[in-house]
Amino acid sequence: MFKFNEILSEDKVKGLSSIVLAFVGDAVYSLFVREKLVSCSDAKTGELNKLSSSVVCAKAQAKTADKLLPLLTEEESDIFRRARNAKKGAKAKNASVVEYNKSTGFEAVVGYLYLLGRYERLDYLLNVEVDNEN
Repeated sequence: MFKFNEILSEDKVKGLSSIVLAFVGDAVYSLFVREKLVSCSDAKTGELNKLSSSVVCAKAQAKTADKLLPLLTEEESDIFRRARNAKKGAKAKNASVVEYNKSTGFEAVVGYLYLLGRYERLDYLLNVEVDNEN
């Protein structure tokens, strides 16, 4: 039986493709943004969706990646680079190739940390970005 939010072994996570890590990271980051919006806003769902979409998009994630790159460990930087450089089956709407590649790298780092259960590190990195928004 699979347990929700189960931490995977390092070998298992390192064996996943960077695109799979980005797939997970996209969902984790989206949930983080949605939780943040709900916790500090009493907006209705339509407005919450607009706000969320403006943050969880390739353009915004590329900007986030630029801010976080100097803070990444060597291991996290390797994950970022592999995902940024990976061949992707799709391209982002409303974003350049460079922005899309950076956003994929960002999502892969998020997915990597999440699957390994490195929640404190993930929380730190995501909140650094939140702090920089203000």
